[in-house]
Amino acid sequence: MVSSAATAAPGRTRPGSTTSERSVIRAQRSRDTRIGWLFVTPFVVVFAMFLLWPLLHGFYLSFTGESITGAGGAFLGLDNYAEALRDPIMWRSMLNTLWFTVLSTVPLVLVALVMALLVFQGLPGQWLWRLSFFMSFLLASTVAAQFWIWMYNPQLGLVNYLLSGLGIEGQAWLQDTKWAMLAVVVETLWWTVGFNFLLYLTALQNIPEQQYEASALDGAGRWRQLWSITIPQLGPTTVLIVILQILASLKVFDQIYIMTQGGPGGVTRPVVQYIFESGFTGYRFGYASAIAYIFFAVIIIVSLAQVGFTSRRNAR
Repeated sequence: MVSSAATAAPGRTRPGSTTSERSVIRAQRSRDTRIGWLFVTPFVVVFAMFLLWPLLHGFYLSFTGESITGAGGAFLGLDNYAEALRDPIMWRSMLNTLWFTVLSTVPLVLVALVMALLVFQGLPGQWLWRLSFFMSFLLASTVAAQFWIWMYNPQLGLVNYLLSGLGIEGQAWLQDTKWAMLAVVVETLWWTVGFNFLLYLTALQNIPEQQYEASALDGAGRWRQLWSITIPQLGPTTVLIVILQILASLKVFDQIYIMTQGGPGGVTRPVVQYIFESGFTGYRFGYASAIAYIFFAVIIIVSLAQVGFTSRRNAR
């Protein structure tokens, strides 16, 4: 015969249960809690050491004159924030970051969608297309950047060689203030579009085939199916890709630092690079921390705006 305590719902006390039954339930609850904390503790320790503590310590440093040399750690209050808000280089770096985000997000969404549609429609040798579209994403940022530095070489680069074959004069892509940011955007598109392509392709494969069959019976052609079935069904995936892409573009650093070092003339310097330079080249940890938290606030505002837009869109 199974005891009434054993049949009680875990963590709950049955009405009318005896004192011994309640004691057994409390003991089971206490044991489950200890086991739960045992499993959670490694994550909590790592989270506190490598995320929570640096976050809080960096916030404290933003109110001090801390230097990489260990000197000048006096409390300055809001002086670093006031200086950052008056710093034209900080604002220019912020605008460069936003401009890069605008230039890169749109093609990274549209090109990925076109690539996924081409593969989904049944191009011959699909495995080769899938591999070639996604392979560049597996490269390290340094490898992708160095590859395109050679591609953009004014004398030996493939880009200028192809343009000369079309009768178009080549450019010093990474040294020209008009073309440097666009050149980095093209490199970023080639390097990272494979991830968005994979997300779109997965979403396309999850669209029920019955919808296409029913629309075909009603006389819908490929284009009508694309605009009336495929694109609407990809809406949630598109929102996800846009959000991920905007957040990734706002944090851009690697490829720009390797390809242009923020030049020429600072036209490609992102705010993350300016934070790095302020802290590790200018030796001003406190000031760099203040800029980082101003930028963090900008990211939070952008994220909240995206969440609000998505919520209103889903509520319609």
